[in-house]
Amino acid sequence: TSPITIAAFFAGGARNDCERVVRKLYPEVDKALNWLEKFGKARLTGTGSCVFSAFQSRADAEAAMQELPAGWEAFVAGGVDTSPALVALAEGSSSLG
Repeated sequence: TSPITIAAFFAGGARNDCERVVRKLYPEVDKALNWLEKFGKARLTGTGSCVFSAFQSRADAEAAMQELPAGWEAFVAGGVDTSPALVALAEGSSSLG
């Protein structure tokens, strides 16, 4: 795939080139992505360590988790505007004086 800009990424112009292969080689990942599609655009991280989707609210994400098939694990994560690592570094450097 050709490189894209950040603007194109946020406009939905990105795709995971590994997804088709991972779905074929790992039917359980395909099943998870198909299930998650009920709630929104399901995505695969990298080569498939995780599947995820964006939700409008934490409540929507938690409602989806209530329907999680037996034996699966899930968690809700929130986005941040600034990396926690950068915040910690800034706080540490300000205490150094």
